[in-house]
Amino acid sequence: MATQLSILETLTDTAVDSALGYETASEKAENSGLKQTLREQAGKRRDTVRILNAEIVRLGGKARESGSTMGAAHRAFTSLADAFEDSNEAAVERVEEGEDYIEKKFREALDSQDLTAETRGVVQRAHVEISKGERIADTLKKQFA
Repeated sequence: MATQLSILETLTDTAVDSALGYETASEKAENSGLKQTLREQAGKRRDTVRILNAEIVRLGGKARESGSTMGAAHRAFTSLADAFEDSNEAAVERVEEGEDYIEKKFREALDSQDLTAETRGVVQRAHVEISKGERIADTLKKQFA
C-alpha cells in the first residue's frame, strides 16, 4: 500500500507541475488561440490532479497541490531560456517536453505491479487525459515550431 501511495503522490506532483507548466506557457504565448488552448489544458490537468488526489485521500494519504521541487527548478530554468526565444515557439516546446515526460511517468506507473485494480483504474483514466494532452502538444508543435 505504501508503494502504491508513493506512486500516486509522484504522479500527482508531476500533474501539478504539468498544470503549472501549461499556465506558465500560456503567459508566454503571444497567439490568442495558443494562449486559450494552453489555459484549457491547464484546467484539464488540474482535473487530473483532483482525480489522483481523491485516490490518495481514499488510501489514507494527504492531497497534494504544490508539485515537485524538480518541477519548480525546471520552470525557473526554462523561464530564463525562454527570454531568448520566440514566445509561441518556446511555449509550445516547453509544453511538448513536459508532455513527453509526464506520459512516460504514467506509462511506468501502469507497468508497475504495485497498484491494486481499483487504483490502476484511476491511473488509467488519468493516463487517457495525459495521452490526449500529449497529442495536443504534438499538434501545437507542428503548428508553432
